[in-house]
Amino acid sequence: MTDLTLLAADGTTRTVPLQPAPTWTKPDGLLTERVVYAAAHVVPRGGSETTPGAPADLDWDSTLAFRHHLWSWGLGVADAMDTAQRNMGLDPAATRELVTRSAAEAAGVGGRIVVGVNTDDLPSEDASLDAIVDAYVRQLHHAEDAGAGVVLMASRHLARAASGPDDYRSVYERVIARAGAPVVLHWLGAAFDPALADFFGDERSAPETVLAVMRDAGERVSGIKMSLLDASAEVALRARLPEGTRMYTGDDFHYVDLIAGDGDAHSDALLGAFAAVGPAASAAIRALPDETAFRAVLGPTEALARHVFSAPTWFYKTGIAFLSWLNGHQPSPAMVGGLHAGRSLPHLSETVRLANDCGALEQPELAARRWHALLAVHGVDRHVTSVGGAQPAGRPGSAGDVAPAGRLGSAADVAPVPESVA
Repeated sequence: MTDLTLLAADGTTRTVPLQPAPTWTKPDGLLTERVVYAAAHVVPRGGSETTPGAPADLDWDSTLAFRHHLWSWGLGVADAMDTAQRNMGLDPAATRELVTRSAAEAAGVGGRIVVGVNTDDLPSEDASLDAIVDAYVRQLHHAEDAGAGVVLMASRHLARAASGPDDYRSVYERVIARAGAPVVLHWLGAAFDPALADFFGDERSAPETVLAVMRDAGERVSGIKMSLLDASAEVALRARLPEGTRMYTGDDFHYVDLIAGDGDAHSDALLGAFAAVGPAASAAIRALPDETAFRAVLGPTEALARHVFSAPTWFYKTGIAFLSWLNGHQPSPAMVGGLHAGRSLPHLSETVRLANDCGALEQPELAARRWHALLAVHGVDRHVTSVGGAQPAGRPGSAGDVAPAGRLGSAADVAPVPESVA
């Protein structure tokens, strides 16, 4: 197989050459030029109830094998984070088991691991500050008992309960005081989770709150993961961090420049995008301090990441799982809670095109077979250039577009999936 069939939103198809597999080699150990974590996703069991609201029933073999894949490339794993569908299908019981299992696997291979600690096991959306502290501490101790490093995730409960900077400082001070080792803070923007809008405060006050929390904690905070998709805001805060603390970029739009640095400072990384482009990320980081070589490898991946993380950004997880399936790391693209329906087929087609362009298809022929099979399941004949009678771009599907009885429905017979949600 030497080509890929791509599907446009108007139902037309075209082919592009299938690029050869990348030739990057695995490192002998952990990456050293930067501290780098890939935020890993989870894989549901094939026969499970992967429907909205159902408890997560994971395929542990595939889920843990994907973490070994990341460790084999020298990357650390950030587990039980938003990429693993926290607050989007991964229930508290599954989260606890994921933390325990992943930490044990990391210990077995000397892999670097941090895990998300949150308040998502609280029974109600509304909680007192005391209850929020208790929830954080409960998960903190579970993570530490498992042997994992800790990322104190931005909490929806705290976002609702905090009345100002003093509440954030108080909660973090009380939680961090109970930690047995330095923790990483976590600042996730509204693009990833609208419930976290104005976490730490508004645009002007939030950086001051973050710095106050870090000053209060001293050496008990080792760094912060910042995911605002705002490179200038990250650079500005990075320049003001207490000495010895790290900025972990979570900016899936601008990570190349942020990791390369500006001559004065650079960001380390904790990125969901690196779950999709782990081998390229590993090869690029190992090329440093040769920035030209670094950019030559990692630069092309940024277009893929920007597409995977395009609005509505919280559905980026669909692209991560889809690419994992294309690359042979899981038996199907299914996701916990049915979230594999979060992106349209034309959107996934563009994911395929960009992955092909940047070397993110680890086994290109396998990826092509799987992608073409998915097209066929959706009624797309890759040997014709117009699927089922292409409709004008932008025209929504209607009742008259339903396939007649006995005719296989095609991509053009269904209303396009909207690119945003209310």
